[in-house]
Amino acid sequence: MKFERFFISSGEADAQLEIVAAKPQREGPYPTIIFNHGSTGRGHNKSLFSRTMCPAVIANYFVERGWAILFPQRRGRGKSGGNYGEGLALDGSGYSCNVDIAIAGFERAVEDVDAVVRHLRGRPDVDQSRLAIAGVSRGGILAIAYAGMRPNTFKGAINFNGGWLGRGCASHEIVNPSIFERGASAGIPTLWLHGSYDQYYRIEHCRENFERFLLAGGQGTFIAASAGHALMFKPALWTNRVDQYIAALSKE
Repeated sequence: MKFERFFISSGEADAQLEIVAAKPQREGPYPTIIFNHGSTGRGHNKSLFSRTMCPAVIANYFVERGWAILFPQRRGRGKSGGNYGEGLALDGSGYSCNVDIAIAGFERAVEDVDAVVRHLRGRPDVDQSRLAIAGVSRGGILAIAYAGMRPNTFKGAINFNGGWLGRGCASHEIVNPSIFERGASAGIPTLWLHGSYDQYYRIEHCRENFERFLLAGGQGTFIAASAGHALMFKPALWTNRVDQYIAALSKE
């Protein structure tokens, strides 16, 4: 499998987004999934901002099953231009626990996914009838919420260990369910994969987020696996579940 790297417009002047992509060897168009990266832990180590995130374990999984995959790096992350503005405290101490700052950071991330979707709409090698979105940690909650905020765009959404603020912020009990609720109007089945001993998000909190999502009208399946926040890197714990999920998407 070969990765391709290119840049697209973010919609902000002088701020292009780095995209790392992979696709099957056969001719397209391909069912295509956008996979969104997470945060940088506490947000205080700026050297982590410039790391391009494109986990091979996820790319291999989807490409082997005939899917193309895109790993967008949001503004200020990887080699993307612009400032990293996803809820950092003004004093440089890391991610802010302030609800308004956290939500504004999420909404900035939504703008970047909008740019990626615009790019996909113009690609002849993409099967426009079979688009999906996924992500890990902040990218996981972003995937679920975005699918509801932009209905009729995706056939499915997959969340690995999703949440916007971790348990280090008391406000995570407000921010995370309120963001997840935005995904409830998507009208599509979703898949939530959480580690039962995640150091950032208690499994009870994750279940409560899912219940709020369902009560708001969302559809989905919740899986608690025997893992921590690195569940994504343990495909033996999720391959069968995701196989079933994407097979069902292909039939619809």
